[in-house]
Amino acid sequence: MIKTCKTALTAFALASLPLIAACGEQDETPAETATRDDGTLTLAAGLGADEQLDTLRRAIEQSELSGVFEGAASYTMLAPRDAAFEALGEEGADLLREEQRPLLVAILRDHLLPGHLTPEAIGEAIDQAGGPVTMTTLGQTTVTFDRDGEQLSVAAGDTSRAAFSGAAIAANNGVVIPIDAVLLPPKG
Repeated sequence: MIKTCKTALTAFALASLPLIAACGEQDETPAETATRDDGTLTLAAGLGADEQLDTLRRAIEQSELSGVFEGAASYTMLAPRDAAFEALGEEGADLLREEQRPLLVAILRDHLLPGHLTPEAIGEAIDQAGGPVTMTTLGQTTVTFDRDGEQLSVAAGDTSRAAFSGAAIAANNGVVIPIDAVLLPPKG
């Protein structure tokens, strides 16, 4: 009986391997904006879980806002990926200079929302409203969330727009939502 059980379990495990491999391949699909729920992390650790957020982590350290991401309050971070900062060219590199810290803090506050918002919850709000929904960031900027098919995006006024880009990470004090652009204030 025990040998039969072991044989059956081994056969099941071997038969399941293609299914597990197929599941792993699906992480690259548009459904990648789903939230990975690892509520044991802080926001700071969640930012560290995505290797494409190195520039943002450096920006947070430079801005001296790191404590916000370790605290008990719940926030949602619209997290520009490294490529988003690179797309800014010299302007993006300049943001990390010490003398630019006040501007960097303002930009980062415009990427922070109060509360624990997942892409799924934002999508549901858009569906319930029958169109775009707005929120106010910690920097007092109004952002608008919208959907084009399955693709969620966020806009800051008429000047900046970013698409959700990759799996969000649920932490115990908020959510990290990777985006493909930096939301910048209007130049004026």
